[in-house]
Amino acid sequence: MTTIKRRTNKPPNKGKSRFSKINAWLHLWLGLASGIVVFIMGITGCILVFEQEIKHATSPWLNVEAQESEKVLPPSKIYEAVSKALPNKEIHGLWYNGLDKTIKVDVESDSLIYVNPYNGAITGMVDHEDFFHIMDEGHRYLWLDRDVGSQVTAWGTLIFFFLLISGLVLWFPKKWNKTTRDASFKIKWSAKFKRINYDLHNVMGFYTIILALLISFTGLIMSFQWVRSSTYWISGGWADEKDKKEQVVAVKKDTLSQKQLDKLATADFIWNKVRKEIAKENKEAVIIHFPDEPEDDFYACTDMNKGVWRDLYFDQQTLELKPNSQKYIDDERFSKWLMRSNYSLHIGTIGGMSTKILYFAGSLICASLPVTGFYIWWGRKKKQKPTVKI
Repeated sequence: MTTIKRRTNKPPNKGKSRFSKINAWLHLWLGLASGIVVFIMGITGCILVFEQEIKHATSPWLNVEAQESEKVLPPSKIYEAVSKALPNKEIHGLWYNGLDKTIKVDVESDSLIYVNPYNGAITGMVDHEDFFHIMDEGHRYLWLDRDVGSQVTAWGTLIFFFLLISGLVLWFPKKWNKTTRDASFKIKWSAKFKRINYDLHNVMGFYTIILALLISFTGLIMSFQWVRSSTYWISGGWADEKDKKEQVVAVKKDTLSQKQLDKLATADFIWNKVRKEIAKENKEAVIIHFPDEPEDDFYACTDMNKGVWRDLYFDQQTLELKPNSQKYIDDERFSKWLMRSNYSLHIGTIGGMSTKILYFAGSLICASLPVTGFYIWWGRKKKQKPTVKI
């Protein structure tokens, strides 16, 4: 008596076009190849969505009782207070975070220094390698060497972007009727686990595809210069470059400010100017960076809101705002608005708490797709074939 194995059902790809077969093959094997990368980036992305909220809820040294803006100490006073407390540390910059937040002091150290903005007292010295920094390293580099890890995550994101499109092709029903609609848009919770797992991959993948495409594409803009340049150009950046070539900006020369000004006095002047004359949003949140070299410009950052910020550069001699400083975000052309908002679009802060919640759910689903996809493949691979006895 001989026992042979025989398929009792038709091959799953029978009747499909060559394009469909190739698409399914690529979706399977590229998905298996990039699954771990996508899973890690999705899970760490979920955690990082609410980083600031969790930090401020669990870190008392980040918060102070808000007082009047006139009581906030200028950079020179904060600089002197920190220098007195930590005489051997070189101070590079100050991060004012608002009236109810402490100032983060950028020092040459492995620790993060936080200072009360009203009396200059140090409220906390925290290890830079905290939980969220470790999660960020995983999200960006998979905890590998930066040069190697950044390439792995970049190409992993590119593959995931393709998988989303190929998955949509696989999801799209050949015929639209009640059965296909239910299978495409609903999860059959009463079915066995294998069917539920399939629906979680197929249905949830469809519902989150627009958000997943947005997250992955904004990641590609940060990862590949050619993607960033192409997107900028297609969105109208050619007009920005044309205007840049045609415009000649004259820098105002003020004879009074030709003198070499004291670094701290200059920092105070710029800090006040940014808060009172330049900033349009979140005016008490200002970053002041001290020049590393005598010929460097003074850097300040303002209008920090929902993951978007505004870089400002001041001439050390004239204290005038330089032409390479950024405009207020709402005054930019769409192409530059898009480039400056890319980070906000990637992490979900663009719409406040509502989009953060949406991004958290979307990132969680993205992380689940490699898991459910792997189980679909594994279940088919291990499926017992019926036997026929002769």
